[in-house]
Amino acid sequence: MKRISKLVTTAFLLMTGHVSISQTMTLKVNGPQSEVQPTMWGIFFEDINFSADGGIYAELVKNRSFEFTEPMMGWKEVKKEGTGNVLIVNRESGHDANPRYAHITVDAAKGSYGLFNEGFRGMGFKKETLYNFSILARSTGGQLVGKLLLLDDKGVVIGQTTLPAVGKEWKQYTATVKTDRTVAKGGIQLLFAGNGALDIDMVSLFPQDTWKQRPGGLRNDLVQLLADLHPGFVRFPGGCIVEGRDLANRYQWKKTVGKVEDRTLIVNRWNTEFAHRAPGDYFQSYGLGFYEYFQLSEDIGAAPLPIINCGMACQFNTGEVAADEDVAVYIQDALDLIEFANGSTATKWGGLRAEMGHPAPFNLRHLGVGNEQWDSQYVARYQRFEEVLKAKHPEIKLVSSVGPFSSGERFDYLWSKLKPSKADLVDEHYYMPPEWFLKNADRYDNYERKGPKIFSGEYAAHVKTPKGQKETDTAEGRNTWESALAEAAFMTGLERNADIVQMASYAPLLAHVDAWQWRPDLIWFDNLRSVGTPNYYVQRLFSNNKGTHTIPVTSDGQPLTGQEGIYASATIDKAEHRILLKVVNATDRAVTYKVALEGAVTAKGAAKQTVLTAKNKTDFNTLEAPSVVVPEEQIITPGKNNVSVSVKANSLNIIQVPYK
Repeated sequence: MKRISKLVTTAFLLMTGHVSISQTMTLKVNGPQSEVQPTMWGIFFEDINFSADGGIYAELVKNRSFEFTEPMMGWKEVKKEGTGNVLIVNRESGHDANPRYAHITVDAAKGSYGLFNEGFRGMGFKKETLYNFSILARSTGGQLVGKLLLLDDKGVVIGQTTLPAVGKEWKQYTATVKTDRTVAKGGIQLLFAGNGALDIDMVSLFPQDTWKQRPGGLRNDLVQLLADLHPGFVRFPGGCIVEGRDLANRYQWKKTVGKVEDRTLIVNRWNTEFAHRAPGDYFQSYGLGFYEYFQLSEDIGAAPLPIINCGMACQFNTGEVAADEDVAVYIQDALDLIEFANGSTATKWGGLRAEMGHPAPFNLRHLGVGNEQWDSQYVARYQRFEEVLKAKHPEIKLVSSVGPFSSGERFDYLWSKLKPSKADLVDEHYYMPPEWFLKNADRYDNYERKGPKIFSGEYAAHVKTPKGQKETDTAEGRNTWESALAEAAFMTGLERNADIVQMASYAPLLAHVDAWQWRPDLIWFDNLRSVGTPNYYVQRLFSNNKGTHTIPVTSDGQPLTGQEGIYASATIDKAEHRILLKVVNATDRAVTYKVALEGAVTAKGAAKQTVLTAKNKTDFNTLEAPSVVVPEEQIITPGKNNVSVSVKANSLNIIQVPYK
């Protein structure tokens, strides 16, 4: 009876997390190994949630070229004792990419008249910071004196400067202005005094402090968060953005390169996709275009992975397809893109790359054909792309799609067609509840090893809105530790199968807290701040501890794929002689493991354990509280051929051990 009572008590303590159980985990350092590709962990960029304009693209002026469907959207007249009017002029010939400009007539012998721009949910200004203003303008009569004012949310001036006098020919004029305090949601006024008229276009304001200090560049803090992931690749420009709601609204890379003022703005497909989150003012200026995507990839040491339209619009929307005789145009776009990325400067598109400032090739090695297409229409078009691209560019690895679902009739049909193809990788997507990720950590253990490799191109664990919260409550609230923990468990399965899974990326990447359409997302931001979610730190820990080769990790002779809530994978870094063990404990109890090494012994050097956990599964990081769920490091002392590790309840653990 005493023994039974003791067993019951122990079981109760285990369930309540008040006692730790000890087990043995074996790492076969000399066991079968698979190479981990440099592209294993990457990032997926799509212009959703105001990720580009209003986000990572640091432009502060909304509708700078008056090309929105409503030309004055984002602008308002300002009358300070003076009067005047604004007329939008549309040039029907010779300016296809940017036909509109504003003609401003000013009658302000006293006072001033001009325009106010509200920015993207306001403009974020930092104290004692320089901002670069530019404008294309010409005078059409009279004499005017221009002034730029930076304002706070109450209209109080926080910085101002006088603008250069405008001549009679179109020309770019510039000025610099400094702020005297920090403002989260400000705006600008462009005011003119005197009597006369002028035309203006491409009204622009950027912080001087952009990524790598590039004029007209990217937002520093957001790019730094991406760089800290050390991603193996950058997938761009999406996503459903690639497809468009119809073919006219698809992403056309050629319209996103060259001079910024010559790029063709279009409405963003996410502007009206979800009625309950329709912003109404979401457009793509393409200031962040294909050149900038390639440049960003190079900056952060990642392989570029562009996805191109295959002649199909989104099948959840119009489902339009290009006529058979027009598919050749789409294929030529792919060939020209390869030339733009890798071609000699003597070629048309390689010459444009050089003209834009990058004579050296971008070293493109991967290309995606289509996004989430399905059925025979996609197969027919993909096969035509494959035939041409493999013949002309065998050095380029092709990524194909098995649609938006992780299983089912359409998924199986596409796999049956793609398995015998020359596709190098097949893109699988899964947006599922945390339970799915926990149950599918062994998804690829028994996948067919012949044929294409796997690209886990879009995945995220979606939790329900917690009780007591509304859908409109804290934007970051869906990025809970529960969701991140489930993804970590699943990722051990991706890593364990690195011989077949060669690329993986969480999606979506970025989201503005005041302008999102979809959640959860990896990184949240407002006009001044940004925060990594618990999911972000999971991605960073895996990517920064990638290793070069997998090694078997077992307990009782079996891989740890969720038995008793424990998941594990391991790699070694042959160059640095480090073992990189990942252990996920998805239970409410702590576990102690004796990790035994086979075929190796520990070496001199620091051994450490990085732990990512939270007090509650519902915990998440916010802009106001960014460090609720963050990694913590601790030094551990290994034995000669083993190390004891304590694994907290509901935690991800990265154990680094030097070996020889």
